[in-house]
Amino acid sequence: FISGLSVAGIALGVAALITVLSVMNGFQKEVRDRMLSVLSHVEVLAGQTPLTDPADVIAQARRNPRVLAGAPYVSGQAMLTHGESVRGVIVRGIDPGVEPSVSAFLRKLAPGTLERLVPGEFGVMIGRELARQLLLDVGDRITLIAPQGTMTPAGVVPRLRQFTIVGVFEAGHYEYDSTLVLMHIQDAAKLFRVEGVSGVRLMTSD
Repeated sequence: FISGLSVAGIALGVAALITVLSVMNGFQKEVRDRMLSVLSHVEVLAGQTPLTDPADVIAQARRNPRVLAGAPYVSGQAMLTHGESVRGVIVRGIDPGVEPSVSAFLRKLAPGTLERLVPGEFGVMIGRELARQLLLDVGDRITLIAPQGTMTPAGVVPRLRQFTIVGVFEAGHYEYDSTLVLMHIQDAAKLFRVEGVSGVRLMTSD
């Protein structure tokens, strides 16, 4: 009886340990995969001056066989306003044609959703959590305020631009679903007044 009880106790302890380790490993993998579906594996930053030839940077990176794809982007912080609601957001200007190659969560969108980001029409896509918090939906108009103001005789005036919501995405990670705003890379360059791009996002095999 004592031997059987000892074996049962050891078996129960080992089973509990295996279960806990499996749960933790699964949780870690899920969090990591959801983060990497939004973040790129590698970012090549432009530095103090915008990057004017991203295609050349991508071509150099693709010489490494472990680099599978690359996409330029324009990034910046802004204030999103709708009615009396105000939120700080991260704006990412993307090229809809190549961005899905480095952003896995965009591949889950319905066909034709990314094509709604047309340059010059100032359309944006927002996360589902941000849309839920501000009661926003496709077709609603929002205002983005860029921190870089315009100098006038009356002083510094913030730059405002109205955008139309053309799509809602869900990355599965609260931080990105509540703060990330996507728009066409040309519209982002106009909003932040940059000549070029902020950098290049790369996808690797591991």
